[in-house]
Amino acid sequence: MSIHEIRESGTSRMTEEELGQLLTDQGVGVLGLAEGGLPYLLPLSFGYDGEEALYFVYLLFGPESRKEDLTDRADLGRFVVYDAAAVHDWRSASLVGRFETVADDEWDDLRAAMENAWHPDLFSSAEPMRGIEGYRFDIESWTAIQQSK
Repeated sequence: MSIHEIRESGTSRMTEEELGQLLTDQGVGVLGLAEGGLPYLLPLSFGYDGEEALYFVYLLFGPESRKEDLTDRADLGRFVVYDAAAVHDWRSASLVGRFETVADDEWDDLRAAMENAWHPDLFSSAEPMRGIEGYRFDIESWTAIQQSK
C-alpha cells in the first residue's frame, strides 16, 4: 500500500507514542516463530516495559514445549498486536525483535511490565506444570497503522 493509498483510505501510520499506547492498552497478541518454512503462530499474553521491549511468560507443561524450543532457536520473531473497535476504528502493529531469556534477577522488571497482560486461567485444567520461563522480546523494528472515524 502506498502513502497515497493510505491517506485516501483514512488510515495513517502511528507515531512511536501511539504505538506505545497500543502496547500499553493491549495485553494479548500473536507471536510468529519460524518452523520449517511455515509460521508457528501463538496467541500470547504480553507485557510492555514502556520503552523498547515486550515480556512473555511461558507456562511449561509436559516434558517438552514446542514454543519454548522454537523461541530458544529463533534469531528473530514477529509479534502482532491489534485493537479493532469497529470497521473504521482500529489499530494494528507488527513488531520484529530478538528474544532473551529473563534472568532470575530480572523478574521484577518482567512482573512490572506484565501488569497489563491478560492472565488466562490455565492452571485448573492443564496437566502438571514443569515450570515457567520468562522471555524479553527486544523490539528492533515495527510497522503500525490505524484508522479512526
